[in-house]
Amino acid sequence: MTPARSEQAADHAVVIGLGLMGCDIAAIFLAGGWRVTAVEPAGGLAPERHTRVRTSLAQLEADPDAVAALTAVERLDAVDFTSSGVVVEAAPERLDLKRAIFAELDRLVPPHVPVASNASGFRITDIARDCATRARMANLHFFLPAHLVPGVEVVQGEHTDPVVCDRLAAIMAALGRKPIRVARDVPGFLANRIQHALMREAFAVIDEGLATAEDVDAAVRYAFGFRYIAAGPILQKELAGLETQLAAARTIYPSLCNDTTPSPTLERLVAEGRLGAKSGRGFRDWPPETVARERDRYERTLLAALRLLREADRD
Repeated sequence: MTPARSEQAADHAVVIGLGLMGCDIAAIFLAGGWRVTAVEPAGGLAPERHTRVRTSLAQLEADPDAVAALTAVERLDAVDFTSSGVVVEAAPERLDLKRAIFAELDRLVPPHVPVASNASGFRITDIARDCATRARMANLHFFLPAHLVPGVEVVQGEHTDPVVCDRLAAIMAALGRKPIRVARDVPGFLANRIQHALMREAFAVIDEGLATAEDVDAAVRYAFGFRYIAAGPILQKELAGLETQLAAARTIYPSLCNDTTPSPTLERLVAEGRLGAKSGRGFRDWPPETVARERDRYERTLLAALRLLREADRD
């Protein structure tokens, strides 16, 4: 399962931010034979971050000691960007913070080096709005846990040179990722637009009393969602026959939720501080032992699914 080694083993990636996402992105590059410099003002390569990267490398069946090729600095101006092949920003999801980082990168990074943001909601067009070198800037959107979810969206901004997206997609493919090209810079890109359409309906049926949160999860995991590892939604419907999709759409679409505001249930839970695992309570209680058990099960299942996908892709 080790990602294909980069053709240029001495490649150097710069990852800005060493939260969960940044650690896993670093592990992807390290597993592919890259050297990684991480920029993390909050304590650099603290022991817990070092452990996370080693664990992620082990899950990728790469040498955990590859973490030795990871160094951390606390300031952007401490990085040797002249030797970098790509820069990936994975800072917290705040537009003002990302704009400030990109303003510095605009000045510090040589203009031939692609610069990408892992922002999940903000458009690269808005992040890089005031940058002189915005033509080499794009969104490179990973999904948590980044090292286990193979898909990576490569999003072309309004000012991005398409060649930059070609280059980013090639780097991701060489690292064993599945690049997903997104041709226009719209809120939510591609995957999150589809995901949030599902989430809007999932919360709507809970609001209406049609099903519990547990039954919604079961309907996705054990019914239609179970098939997604084998085929995406369009391929599924082509295998079944598009005429059946058309007939179902005419019957079901009129009753689907089309609200432009979030679910009342979601608003209430957040207002009450019931955020899920991070706060100890959401729809269900989350004692620490349950959080640890569920996260372990979740990652083991993703690893098994990743193996299945790779086997299927070899057919």
